[in-house]
Amino acid sequence: MKILLRSLHLLIRKFFLSKFYTKTFGIVYLLKPHLFGDPKRLYISNSATINNAFLNTLSGTITINDDVFFGQNVSVLTGSHNMNRFGKDRYMAVIPKGNDITIERGVWVASNVTIIGPCIIGEYAVVAAGYVVTKNVPPYSVVAGVPAKVVKEIPRP
Repeated sequence: MKILLRSLHLLIRKFFLSKFYTKTFGIVYLLKPHLFGDPKRLYISNSATINNAFLNTLSGTITINDDVFFGQNVSVLTGSHNMNRFGKDRYMAVIPKGNDITIERGVWVASNVTIIGPCIIGEYAVVAAGYVVTKNVPPYSVVAGVPAKVVKEIPRP
């Protein structure tokens, strides 16, 4: 009976983890990202770690390159509506393209960051926790603020 209960427990745990979590760093489990929009508009490198990010591809593409890593609760938003419409029409008037977001190699996006397209975050840049990116971020820079502004340069290797 004990063996049966243990097997059932392991099966339930495996099912739960496969649905809601992804295995990374050996035994650490992190929440899976959430996608809203067309998955064909999303590219994530195999070496990127994006945890439980919310990714919206309604109004553009999202490209996340090699060695990028996100903290928790990052939002990457291409979606936009036509503000010149009103009522239900505004809700339905999604702009179909033009808000692409590219996150270059080695970028660190800290927890609770919101990235609003269109923009490019340059290689090895750092976006400080809790801030909002609304325009391009230069490579090898640290940005903070709402909207995010360069606060420091990172020495190149």
